[in-house]
Amino acid sequence: MKRVAVLGAGITGVTTAYALAKRGVHVTLIERHRYAAMETSYANGGQLSASHAEVWNHKATILNALKWMARRDAPLLLHPWPSWHKLSWFAEFLAAMPAYERNTIATARMAIAAREHLFAWAQAENIDFDHRRAGILHVYRDKAGFERAAGVSRLLAQGGLQRRAVTPQEMRAVEPALQGDFYGGYYTDSDSTGDIHKFTSGLADACVRLGVACRYGVEVTALAREHGGVRVSIGEDSTLFDAVVICAGTASRAMAAMLGDHVNVYPVKGYSITVQLDDAASRAAAPSVSLLDDATKLVSSRLGEDRLRVAGTAEFNGVNRDIRADRIRPLLQWVEQCFPGVNTRKVVPWAGLRPMLPDMLPKVGPGKASGVYYNTGHGHLGWTLAAATAEMVAEVLVASSSAADR
Repeated sequence: MKRVAVLGAGITGVTTAYALAKRGVHVTLIERHRYAAMETSYANGGQLSASHAEVWNHKATILNALKWMARRDAPLLLHPWPSWHKLSWFAEFLAAMPAYERNTIATARMAIAAREHLFAWAQAENIDFDHRRAGILHVYRDKAGFERAAGVSRLLAQGGLQRRAVTPQEMRAVEPALQGDFYGGYYTDSDSTGDIHKFTSGLADACVRLGVACRYGVEVTALAREHGGVRVSIGEDSTLFDAVVICAGTASRAMAAMLGDHVNVYPVKGYSITVQLDDAASRAAAPSVSLLDDATKLVSSRLGEDRLRVAGTAEFNGVNRDIRADRIRPLLQWVEQCFPGVNTRKVVPWAGLRPMLPDMLPKVGPGKASGVYYNTGHGHLGWTLAAATAEMVAEVLVASSSAADR
């Protein structure tokens, strides 16, 4: 089988390497960090959430972005400073609005397909990633948000996902620890949560057992098409591979440009906090069921017994990984308001850059040139979709290789 380089060892790169290795492909996994899953796959919200498959190409997103521009703590913060990258991305985002329903349904289908693969891999490789199958509860503070969610639920149902409306009383039964006034909610019992960093690290170890050559701590400096393959340069060294799969998150745009492709990934910054539940009272007061609060655009996941992850916000500010206190503060306040019995003395903040494409669908499959493939641009759903898109790109690559060999 041909030699393939997978560029990037986040959740999409590691799952891609694993899916290829399981098919007998000779894989080299290349990552600029010393370990797998050290960027956006490090501390996300933890949700494996088909129920969060709605794409953002909707007028409500535009209205919220404009309304919140003056708020430094806004759930969606659009910095007004222009750049060609930002302007071109938003132009394509607007152009994709007519496909909102179709793309939401397609995303839900991918998310459901991903579950089967991810769960099977974790079992086969004995990966403990704090997986919790308690469902996800979406909560709404007003009638307008709840009624809009009914329309989203109809689209998700077309994609094969069932979620049910719940009253405030039923919400308390699902998650007794939740405090506050809510109009209603939607509960998806088939969704689950888990630690993306633990899973990706465990699957990276499994890749090594399958013969994947892992090159960590090295930077790809150039990519060039050559003799039907792709030459990958790392500093002074270069290697000719029969194919490459670009899974490089926000770096995918620059890598694609080297190979003649336009992959308009934009870095959308998100934040998280991990609350350490060191005392019995905090563990009892913290939620067991994963939540998504529509008003604040925050999600929470219980990771094991002693950690609560809260994540969210979207910040359009280019390649900027700064952790800002004014962006972390709303996450802390949400915990204090919704779960007042949780001690927030010990909290670890984090920020990461989601690789988002304008139509909110990942780019999966071949590029223009022979031997070039992509599995990137998953945005806020990398953890949810990666296992499915890894299988998709691996299947296409192996089929193309087999056809070329005949």
